[in-house]
Amino acid sequence: MRDYDEVTAFLGEWGPFQRLIFFLLSASIIPNGFNGLSAVFLAGTPEHRCRVPDSANLSSAWRNHSIPMRLQDGREVPHNCRRYRLATIANFSALGLLPGRDVNLTGLEEEDCLDGWEFSQDVYQSTIVTEWNLVCDDDWKAPLTISLFFVGVLVGSFVSGQLSDRFGRKNVLFVTMGMQTGFSFLQVFSTTYEMFTVLFIIVGMGQISNYVAAFVLGTEILGKSVRIIFSTLGVCIFYSVGFMLLPLFAYFIRAWRMLLLALTVPGVLCVVLWWFIPESPRWLISQGRFKEAEEILRKAATINGIVITSTIFDPAELQDLSSQNQQSHSILDLLRTQNIRMVTIMSIILWMTISVGYFGLSLDTPNLHGDIYVNCFLSAVVEVPAYIVAWLLLQYLPRRYSMATALFLGGSVLLFLQLIPPDLYYLTIVLVMVGKFGITAAFAMVYVYTAELYPTVVRNMGMGVSSTASRLGSILSPYFVYLGAYDRFLPYILMGSLTVLTAILTLFLPESFRTPLPDTIDQMLRVKGIKYRQSPSHTKVLKDEEESPTILKSTPF
Repeated sequence: MRDYDEVTAFLGEWGPFQRLIFFLLSASIIPNGFNGLSAVFLAGTPEHRCRVPDSANLSSAWRNHSIPMRLQDGREVPHNCRRYRLATIANFSALGLLPGRDVNLTGLEEEDCLDGWEFSQDVYQSTIVTEWNLVCDDDWKAPLTISLFFVGVLVGSFVSGQLSDRFGRKNVLFVTMGMQTGFSFLQVFSTTYEMFTVLFIIVGMGQISNYVAAFVLGTEILGKSVRIIFSTLGVCIFYSVGFMLLPLFAYFIRAWRMLLLALTVPGVLCVVLWWFIPESPRWLISQGRFKEAEEILRKAATINGIVITSTIFDPAELQDLSSQNQQSHSILDLLRTQNIRMVTIMSIILWMTISVGYFGLSLDTPNLHGDIYVNCFLSAVVEVPAYIVAWLLLQYLPRRYSMATALFLGGSVLLFLQLIPPDLYYLTIVLVMVGKFGITAAFAMVYVYTAELYPTVVRNMGMGVSSTASRLGSILSPYFVYLGAYDRFLPYILMGSLTVLTAILTLFLPESFRTPLPDTIDQMLRVKGIKYRQSPSHTKVLKDEEESPTILKSTPF
């Protein structure tokens, strides 16, 4: 019997049809790039101070000194959340006393911003922070909004696979694309913070479901040699292109509602792709819909200039994998032996740390010195060489050392940031981008590495648990950025320390480069530094594999 790849080999690997699918599916990822990180500008916090109403009976001197000063990064700046008690300074003003000369400001009574805030419009015309006053006692709400978006991503990652298995890859791709675009459009008309946040959660669910559906559809339609390029360079680089477009949109559109409206337009344009992207023939075959699958492949052959004179599919010839008797496995098998237990724990730490670093650095760009739009653009641009380097490392060098090097590079430069003098802020930006480069490269490699460590029988579950850990890391990442309000370097110290420690931990993982993919738990490669009692059956399995190895040359992740 022939499998699907053998049956469809007549199409070739890189004809016009494959190129069309590669670029159209990659292009469908672009909206994910700017929707996923739009909170950088939508939830930006501009400079602000307590509002002093025009009706307050204050002289110009007292109005200019109505805000107490505080120390920030070694210099005095106006307080964001306090003002001198208006009734008190109004009395001084009425008496003709001058601040600083007749009245010592140090001991004056202060009060909260009872009349709201004045927000600077030098960077943003408006954001959700200025719309609903998410500052001072409510400053925790902005990072909560971003965290809840990633909660939506977590929920979406759970359900997207099941939905695409049941209803088809193409249907789920376009329904969730519409879900992401439609609910983003509804956010424009949000009247309350709560309404905006609930809609943002649904956008997160649609965003990841769209991404996963496009990823799966591409890996199922494209041939073996193109899949790894699609999954590492195609999907990732086009995601970065979307991220690059975000600061461009935000630079010209400074009001958050209009910016959000503009970001929905590319999603609407993606509707046209419905007539060019087919359903996955593999999925149609799994549903017994051979005639539809054959029609798609005949159209593909026509596009590639291939003439077909015979029937493509003989249902009796195709292997029905679901009919084979396979031993059932549960998520508890990821903890069954000491070895797989260690691999699972280390993978969870690895994925969570990388996610915290990637999203933490991406969301922290507004806090860097210099132009926020340029910094955000640089943060996106640096991802492209990171993905290319990751792809080259996966092709030619051992996984373990490649991962550890990328993580160590990303973490160590973040730890050096606190040593840079304040006047060398350009050097600070360069080091942050180098850190982003290292962590992004590690993010690209961890998919392949984790897939190779787990055996076939629990690979999907292992990847699912690791992906969940990544989502938890993204949920936590806004609060790492939030800590910068208390100490500017604290987020970098925490992210850098965690990344360096994870780089060291990675060295204890087994090396999977150019080794046979394990099929059973007993065949798994061993974690370094742990002694195991090897069973006779396992010794026999390893001996058989040495005599007839099957080397993994590429992977769909």
